[in-house]
Amino acid sequence: MREDTEPGVGELLAIGAFARASRLSPKALRLYDELGLLPPARVDPVNGYRRYAPDQLERARLVAWLRRLGMPLARIREVCELAAGPAAEAVSAYWAQVEADTAARRELAAFLVGQLRKEDGNMTKTPAEGTRRRRSLGIRYAALSDTGLVRKSNQDTAYADDRLLAVADGFGGAGATAGAAAVEALRGLGSADDGAPHPGDVLNALEDAARRANRSVREVVADAGGCGHAAGAGGSGTDGSGTDGCGTGGCGTGGSGTDVAGTTLTAMLWTGSHLALVHVGDSRAYLLRGGELFQITHDHTHVQSLVDEGRLTPEEAESHPQRALLVRALDGRDTFEPEVGLHEARRGDRYLLCSDGLSAVVRSDAVRDVLGAVADPVRAVRELVALAHGAGAPDNVSCVVADVVTDEAADVPADAPADVPATA
Repeated sequence: MREDTEPGVGELLAIGAFARASRLSPKALRLYDELGLLPPARVDPVNGYRRYAPDQLERARLVAWLRRLGMPLARIREVCELAAGPAAEAVSAYWAQVEADTAARRELAAFLVGQLRKEDGNMTKTPAEGTRRRRSLGIRYAALSDTGLVRKSNQDTAYADDRLLAVADGFGGAGATAGAAAVEALRGLGSADDGAPHPGDVLNALEDAARRANRSVREVVADAGGCGHAAGAGGSGTDGSGTDGCGTGGCGTGGSGTDVAGTTLTAMLWTGSHLALVHVGDSRAYLLRGGELFQITHDHTHVQSLVDEGRLTPEEAESHPQRALLVRALDGRDTFEPEVGLHEARRGDRYLLCSDGLSAVVRSDAVRDVLGAVADPVRAVRELVALAHGAGAPDNVSCVVADVVTDEAADVPADAPADVPATA
């Protein structure tokens, strides 16, 4: 048998020749054999030599390509067991998640680069280079939560102070308590009086606080006797049904759906130079900058995952009957994984945090028009709630609007850009 060339039909390849043909190393092939991912066609019972069939090359090459994408071996095994069409969808879904994760880390990487360069500049700068006076930044804000026109109770929580901005959209019989508990777990961060901390420390503290919030929700769910089932079943229920359950008619555990409890959470913490973000669920955060409105959070919904995979268009998602079906929420589960990010503050920026009682019924261009035209945050949140009422307000509506404004004078390096605040 030829072991140094491409095989003929029906011939078996030794591991070296198969490795060259598949672009996988012999070491990798041995590992994939041990894992059951790519076992050889025959193993010599005497010397243990592995031999592979020519028709295994297609699978081996697919494994090699997927490894180049960085796909974990467990997921590669799943893809390899699928037919071509479903396998293509699985690869598309994986890559969409990679891109989403990369986007979430991009701003953090940019911040780290800028911070390190700034520290390097501070180490080499001499006092003789001087300083100038420039106004530092702060935020002014307003929060408003409204029951809407259909639901009997308000399960949303909207909160704002000079450090913390937060919106939580509870669901289920104990949804209001879950949302309030989640925000309360973060309020200690907003009351810190030790000045503006390092943004990197804030990100860690914010993620820790979100995990405490999840534990608080777990206690709420346990006290209410609920199942806490949100992923794959929970939803904020913007279908206009007027109920306060999970929005799906059942949690999949034999209950009626009203035993489900949990909450979304979208919150931002002011550091004095950045806004740190933590997010889970389908409440949203937007940034108005230069007249353009940008959504800076990613919806954790079943429908959004279909959009990410290319199986739905954004337009189709807006009217999809399961658009409120959550795949991630604060529900007390140990698998809870919040998204965190960091946004550099610029004078004139305006941030909006809202529940889906606004975003699901009011077009983004209408939201942009209000945010761009109404200067006072208090009036802006009232106008946004009024827009939701004009669209029928089938769900609770909560909004927080915060403006980045000049605050107080500070000594900063003479060559610092005018639109970038000093870090305390």
